[in-house]
Amino acid sequence: MAAMASLYRRVLPSPPAVEFASEEGKRLFSEALESGTLQGFFNLISVFQTQSEPAFCGLASLSVVLNALAIDPGRQWKGPWRWFDESMLDCCEPLDKVKAEGITFAKLACLAHCAGANVRSFRADQSTIHDFRHHLVRSASSQDCHLIASYHRKPFKQTGTGHFSPIGGYHAGQDMALILDVARFKYPPHWVPLPLLWEAMNTTDDATGLLRGFMLISRHTAAPSLLYTVSCRDESWKSMAKYCMEDVPDLLKDESVDNVPALLSRLVKSLPANAGNLIKWVIEVRRQEEGGSGLSKEEEERLILKEMILQQVRDTELFRLVHELQFTKQPCCSCSYSSDDDSFTRIAASVCCQGAALLTGNLSSKDGFCCRETCFKCVQVDGDGPKTVVTGTAVSGVNEQSVDMLLPISTLETSVCNSNSSNEVVKYPSRTDILTVLLLALHPSTWVGIKDERLKAEFQSLISTDILHDDLKREILHLRRQLHYVRSCKEEEYGDPVPQSH
Repeated sequence: MAAMASLYRRVLPSPPAVEFASEEGKRLFSEALESGTLQGFFNLISVFQTQSEPAFCGLASLSVVLNALAIDPGRQWKGPWRWFDESMLDCCEPLDKVKAEGITFAKLACLAHCAGANVRSFRADQSTIHDFRHHLVRSASSQDCHLIASYHRKPFKQTGTGHFSPIGGYHAGQDMALILDVARFKYPPHWVPLPLLWEAMNTTDDATGLLRGFMLISRHTAAPSLLYTVSCRDESWKSMAKYCMEDVPDLLKDESVDNVPALLSRLVKSLPANAGNLIKWVIEVRRQEEGGSGLSKEEEERLILKEMILQQVRDTELFRLVHELQFTKQPCCSCSYSSDDDSFTRIAASVCCQGAALLTGNLSSKDGFCCRETCFKCVQVDGDGPKTVVTGTAVSGVNEQSVDMLLPISTLETSVCNSNSSNEVVKYPSRTDILTVLLLALHPSTWVGIKDERLKAEFQSLISTDILHDDLKREILHLRRQLHYVRSCKEEEYGDPVPQSH
């Protein structure tokens, strides 16, 4: 196969565009700056990057906006640094697929939300040119909100097809928008007439059959999640979207179900095998960047809040019912942890049950114990270095047994004390915690199909966010919005999040 001919940039068709660095472009910039509609430009340009792959325009645009908003990704990029990069934006679509096919409007919006941003998106048939102008003026006049446009290049007489780029500013007198094109190897930043940009957005994406549009991305006023988040990195979100949209409504049609335990039993038994993969516990512990082994004050406070929220989950009546349902049906380690849970979690559960059986003097009774919670910690042993200790609470009927057991690990490489998650106590929610949170996070409209009115009222009282502590309520509403986005991705539709009042 012959090698592809190389290219060095393209000549920007002008008109209709005005190159940013031209004399006319400089004049437009100066006048827009004077009028106050370039407020967000400097934050964007300070972190601006060129897309690293021909199909990464969406990921590059989002990276720029997230970094401009100073949103902390909560995980490392390279070295000790936490920073958004295209390579980290993989929670809604595998990078290899994006590299080959690009990313759709819906999934980019979903990605922005999963990355911790507040997102409002509008397809061209969900808005008007007047609405778009209003939103652009507001975002261009603020440093706290940025606009990404999804458009086709053809109306600008440019080569190529669909494209994403941030909009860096607006000139009211000339009614022009400043496109900060992330394909800088192809076209420089340029001003375009706003009506023409609207025309370019009001085009159909052949991949979905839906119109393009624009999205407004801003920071949340508070951290969106401390303990739980939706993970779409594997295929579990597809089966869970089907479960929420199709399976649950069918299950609720069964009129023979007339009590809450029976209803919960049906719901839990029908969950996809990989349901636990959808909702992940946020376990990363951020160390002091100075290289110390201790936690920063900020992270110590976060860990306290995490433990508090986890306890709030376990204090709900719903948790008690789900726990009883699983405990009476299954042995400990399969009741508390699925087969694809973290291996440390399964080890801890098994170790605690064996320890409880040992302490009660009946080694044959370990299967009668259910491990309610576990954690790992490291202890210093004189002359022998750090050792890993599993601490937990094993339950058998009404009896509880606290257990501390030293793990007999033969090599340092396999020790939790020498892993990235070492040196501090790390608590792991059980499968019961995850299932409880999942049921709480499903939208209230999910349960309108329950036929028995008495049962419906009783169940709705169990899953109502009104009875939750404020911290847990915020977690549940955050997950509820994420599940809404996951469902929208399955339909390739994307709307505003569900109201926070529910």
